[in-house]
This record gives sequence, structure tokens and C-alpha cells, in this order.
Amino acid sequence: MNLQNFMTNDYFKVIRGGLNSTFQDNGRENLYHIGLPFSGAMDRRNFLIANKLINNDKNDAVIEFALQGPQLKYFGESRNIVITGNVNFKILKNNKTQNNGECYKTIEIDDGDTIDIVSTNKSVYGYFSINGGFKLDKVWNSYSTTTRAKVGPNNGDKLKDGQEILLNNPNHSPFRKLNILNSKIEFIRVIKGTNFDYFSKQSTKDFFSKNYEVTKLTDRMGMRLNGSRLNNIKDTNIKSEGLVKGTIQVPADGQPIILLSDHGTIGGYPKIGMTISADYDKLVQIPPGSKIKFKEIELKDAENLYKLYDMETNNILNKVL
Repeated sequence: MNLQNFMTNDYFKVIRGGLNSTFQDNGRENLYHIGLPFSGAMDRRNFLIANKLINNDKNDAVIEFALQGPQLKYFGESRNIVITGNVNFKILKNNKTQNNGECYKTIEIDDGDTIDIVSTNKSVYGYFSINGGFKLDKVWNSYSTTTRAKVGPNNGDKLKDGQEILLNNPNHSPFRKLNILNSKIEFIRVIKGTNFDYFSKQSTKDFFSKNYEVTKLTDRMGMRLNGSRLNNIKDTNIKSEGLVKGTIQVPADGQPIILLSDHGTIGGYPKIGMTISADYDKLVQIPPGSKIKFKEIELKDAENLYKLYDMETNNILNKVL
């Protein structure tokens, strides 16, 4: 039977929405001028792998979840799912048996099965994709959800208990598996920010030599850190300027804030540094309570490291046959 010649009624019922489960794709472009950030999947590599393993388009929507994921009951014909990241999950079969899930591996689910995404493991974000994808409408050419602006599919909101998620027709999806090694994070590399000279020499030395703790006041908008206070010797406020993800701002209390994917598009705090793009996926996966140490590099090195990151990502995706 040609899978494209019928309309499916397959869907998920959300039993538990999880802490912060949203639809995301690769991001929403060219809307900074009206105050909308890029948004998109926090961990780009795991997002791309999720769609590649399941044979979906590389920019199809996935469910991104943080710390505790959703519990989803499936109604429909058998099809494959995949979860990427460092995630604890299980499949509750319709015959009452239970299987522990394995990340980076396609798993067939049947009518009446429940996927219970229990938690991430020493990380923050995971990604759930299903063959054929979710039946959603793009908003400003993207499936990304920006909850603070209520922009995106699902009325711009997180998944809610009891809601239903419709699915597209399935396509051919063979069994696939990747072996992914989680590398140890030694440093988060940064380049100097535009206001680096606003801070005392001792403060900039501390910034690159001492540990900072990721606080619980961290979400898709920003990561608040706690550590050695950074002493501003010029002005704790500047004229508002455009911002991008990875910017490290320092408010009057001297504790750094790293702007993440749902950041505000302008701001008036001095900027001591900028997280390099090659380290962004690693950065967002650092859970609250963990320590961060920064390492200064030059812009040219940051550009070369991103080329290596992009090449490595493509090599991983090309392993999926």
C-alpha cells in the first residue's frame, strides 16, 4: 500500500505534559526587528539526529523536553519513534509489558502503547520524533515555539495534560541506530564581548580562571550563573543594543547571565563575552548545580572550531544509512 495515498487518524494523547515540552525545529529567521528571537531546538545536533534517524525532513518539528519529559499514549497504526539525548524513558506496551527505552535507536510502537519520558540524565534537553512527523501549521515559516511571546504551533504554548497531537502520514522508516559518546565538558570557550573593558582586570582574570555555578534560574531564555562577582568599573547600564544567543551579560549584581535561544532581542547590560557557536549544544545541556569554567579564544579560532563542529555533525548524520 502506498502510505501517501491515505489520510491517517493517528494521534497521541498527552497523559503528562512534562516540565517544559514544546514543538521546535531549526529556528525562526529574520524577525529580530519585531522582537522575536531565533528560538528553535536548544541542542541543534540532537535535533538533527532525531529527524535523520526517523527518516523525516531535517527541519521537521520534534518535541523538545527539559529534565522531565512528557508521557504520551499512542493511538494508530504501528510506526517508529526515536529519542535523542541522554534520556531515561520506557515503553509501556498495550499488553501491559514494559520495555526500557534506548536513545538513538528507532523503536516501533503500536496502538495503545505509552511512551513515558521519565527524565534526562546529567543533562537538560532531549528530543522526541516520530516517523511522518506531527501535523502542525508553521507560524512565520517555523514550527518553533516561543512561549513568552505565545508564538508557534500549539498556540505558542507547552504541551498540556489531556491534549491530543495529530500526526502526518507515516513514510518508510527502516530500523536505525547510532552509537553516540557523550564527551566530557572541560571548558566553555568564549570570545571577548564588546564591553569587556568595562570590568576590572581582577574580574576578567576571575572570569577565566574560576568556576561558576549554573543556578536553578535557568530556562530557554537564559542561564543565570553564580560565582565570583564581576566588578564593573565604568557603567552597569549601557544603551540598549541588539543581542544574539550566547551573549554573556553582566547586570549590576555582577553575576553573569548567558542568553539562550529564547533571549530578548535587545538589552542594556554590559557584555563581557560571547559563547562560541561550536560549544552552544554542550552549554545548554549543563544542568543546574553544575560548574562552568570559561576559556578565552580568538574570533578566528572560534570560526575554525565551528567549521569543525559542523563537519563533525554532518559526519554523524552521514553515518545514518
